[in-house]
Amino acid sequence: MAGGPMQPSFKDALRVWLRIGLISFGGPAGQIALMHRLLVEEKRWISEARFLHALNYCMLLPGPEAQQLATYIGWLLHRVRGGLAAGILFVLPGFVLMLGIACVYVLYGEVGPVRGLLFGMQAATLAIVVEAVLRIGRRALRHRLLWGFAAASFLAIFAFGAPFPLVILGAALAGVAGARLRPAVFLPALPVGGDRSGLPRQARPVPGWTLRVLLSGAALWGLPLLLLLATLGAGHVFADEALFFSKMALVTFGGAYAVLAYMTQQAVERYGWLGPTEMVQGLALAETTPGPLILVIAFVGFLGAYGDPGALHPLLAGALGASLSTWVTFVPCFLWIFLGAPYIERLRDHRLLSAALTGITAAVVGVILNLSLWFAMHVLFADVERWEGWGLDLPLPVLQSLDAAALALGVFAMLALLRFRMGLLRTLAVCALLGLLAQAAGIG
Repeated sequence: MAGGPMQPSFKDALRVWLRIGLISFGGPAGQIALMHRLLVEEKRWISEARFLHALNYCMLLPGPEAQQLATYIGWLLHRVRGGLAAGILFVLPGFVLMLGIACVYVLYGEVGPVRGLLFGMQAATLAIVVEAVLRIGRRALRHRLLWGFAAASFLAIFAFGAPFPLVILGAALAGVAGARLRPAVFLPALPVGGDRSGLPRQARPVPGWTLRVLLSGAALWGLPLLLLLATLGAGHVFADEALFFSKMALVTFGGAYAVLAYMTQQAVERYGWLGPTEMVQGLALAETTPGPLILVIAFVGFLGAYGDPGALHPLLAGALGASLSTWVTFVPCFLWIFLGAPYIERLRDHRLLSAALTGITAAVVGVILNLSLWFAMHVLFADVERWEGWGLDLPLPVLQSLDAAALALGVFAMLALLRFRMGLLRTLAVCALLGLLAQAAGIG
């Protein structure tokens, strides 16, 4: 099997990946929580250890970690076709929805009913996030030293604004050091020589595999960019969007949150693809739609090309701009997984690497807690400010901006999901309907 007690058929996996793509609200925290709930807890397609091992690797990569985690697990279950299916279906529903919203936005300037439905589903995601942080924390933090790692990681990012890669690197080095001082904590019991019985066949790539992946990635990612630059030239909106989002795909370490401010500045001030108000509204829509938060690029790409369509119909130009921006952003995500996952799997039982990953796993719990708190603050409060002083850089909600409707929906979702076991889909559906009613009543 590919890492779990049950091996699904490709058809069964497709249904689950589509389901995840349709309800993956809540940013990376909610999406990781959803995959853990469905794939580890309910379906038992992948073990807890392998899920965390894959998550650790994805946290080190540029790009949206949740989408890459889906791609990794899909690859584990059904090789390359599984990785492609999981990664594409994770993004596709959110992209289609963002494209439709962008069309409605430029034509009518009003997406109230859609935002009402998404508002309710977003509030319901709070329950999924809270449950996942508690569940993953209980299993990953099996010693008080690891609790300390998680706490230090959380404080470093939340309170001091430490760079995400630096936190992960520090956790890895501390894990290696901990293996020498407290091996019982940082070195799990492994068979001598490293038992490879659980190693999937795709983790033993044939000669030339890496070269083929590199060439395929270069063709799918680099050729469109070169063709646009050669035929349209720098300064054309399509060429500029392809070049800008290609560069951004290489530096988005730490997920979308780490790069949104830079993207906003460039899209609004340098390129003028959209105005400040439109950018804020696009971010708000992206936060409430399924799929990675970075899918706001589809909204930005649409409005940029819609405003400068050239000889094309504005809606067609907008759709092409959104598609191009999304393509050059996500193709590298598949490239990193298909290049690195076979080697990461083969190193899974390496003792020093295991120690480093133990430290990273504990730190990632703190990272997820930080993402969860960020998500909760932006769902429950209309305004979140930053307070700086005494060496701290804290995001603090403006208490007067509390959204009572979001709070009520979040509490309802937690009771429904955690106390009364209503079920994930039913809880989301009920909250979506309540969000629509709240929007109609002017209180959502």
